[in-house]
Amino acid sequence: MTSEHNPIVLPLPERRRFLSWGVGTALALALAVAPVLARTGERSLAFYNLHTGESLRTTYWQDGRYLPQELAAVNHILRDHYSNEERPMATALLDLLFDLQQRLDLRQPFEVVSGYRSPATNAMLRERGSGVAKHSLHMVGEAIDVRLPHGQLEQLRHAAYRLHDGGVGYYPHSRFVHLDVGRVRRWRG
Repeated sequence: MTSEHNPIVLPLPERRRFLSWGVGTALALALAVAPVLARTGERSLAFYNLHTGESLRTTYWQDGRYLPQELAAVNHILRDHYSNEERPMATALLDLLFDLQQRLDLRQPFEVVSGYRSPATNAMLRERGSGVAKHSLHMVGEAIDVRLPHGQLEQLRHAAYRLHDGGVGYYPHSRFVHLDVGRVRRWRG
């Protein structure tokens, strides 16, 4: 046995197969690492509550985790403006809004028509006949009604449809879009 290193030279078809295997392996590793890389960084949102006049710009997620103090600030601005009650808003809903913000390259805050609704508020709105669902996802912090400055409702609705991530209700006469993280469905109000 010699200590010399003799390189293995593959015929051309086998070299191509080897290279394609290498490229495929590298791609698979990149895809496996991508979610880890996506967990670093941050997610930020901005809100303007139309009923209370309050504004919030917050980074609610950073370096792979949700930030409790920032989530509390989100819960406060999205509270039931009739009763002043707060409930934890679903982080999946915040992530949905973040995805929409990124897809639409939004720089302005989401204008909040309705975030959390207490059961009493929901019942009162139902009695007024304003098309409020009896078991509304607003009551469990999984829905929000928003509009965008400069009338970008159509773009918001279409982007939400394309995400295919929950319910999307379009209310052009009232100028808002309902978004929720329930089952996928669409309607026009």
